[in-house]
Amino acid sequence: MDSTAHAHEPAGSTTSPDSGVGAGVSAAAAAAAAAGVRVREIPVRDAAVAETSGAAAEGRPQRADARRNRDRLLESAVRAFTRDGLEATLDAVAKDAGVGIGTLYRHFPTRESLVEAAYRNELTKLCESVAELGESLPADRAMREWLNRFTDYMGAKRGMAEVLRALIASGGNPYAHSRDRLLEAITTLLRAGTESGALRPDVDPGDILASLSGISLITSQPDQREQAGRLLDLLMDGLRYNSPIAGSRTGE
Repeated sequence: MDSTAHAHEPAGSTTSPDSGVGAGVSAAAAAAAAAGVRVREIPVRDAAVAETSGAAAEGRPQRADARRNRDRLLESAVRAFTRDGLEATLDAVAKDAGVGIGTLYRHFPTRESLVEAAYRNELTKLCESVAELGESLPADRAMREWLNRFTDYMGAKRGMAEVLRALIASGGNPYAHSRDRLLEAITTLLRAGTESGALRPDVDPGDILASLSGISLITSQPDQREQAGRLLDLLMDGLRYNSPIAGSRTGE
């Protein structure tokens, strides 16, 4: 095992090592010392991470309970980073998720990896909701509901702004491919609306994304959510304008 694997730990963080792993590591180090071999003993928390992250590294699927733990950690991280910013502690995230700190480190060996995963999870939930909305709602209503969810996503992103800036300053890029994924989601919704005749066919997906970004920017406070809804309704009116269905209703 590479003794440097997952060796980066956030400054000032504390861990609750697993005693079984610690005993195994110490025993191995003692045996090596007795044989005259010099080794660098891996910190107990890092040993646990290196040992239990093997399945992920080899591409094996996570157990259902491991997936549930990971999902709870990501949800708790968004809440903690939104509420406390850089002051949020990993111990608090683990406690809120109902798991031990060792479980958090097994999924996210560094604070930076947790921040990035939490943001990307919000983006993934938003983009993957397109299929569910398309199956359960008429095309124009699916678009309108997705616009609501985009507003929620932007709120979470805005709440995490402080920790995301810190991540970028450390060399991370949480926004890689974000625009492409959002445009793909909008394109899918727009195509369904056009094919159904509910939405006009001459709209650029990039214009919708720009409009959404503007609405989110000027209605950034929690007490402005009602105004955001009104602006989204106006955007939808524009998307329906001169659509085949709207045109047929006008001519009735």
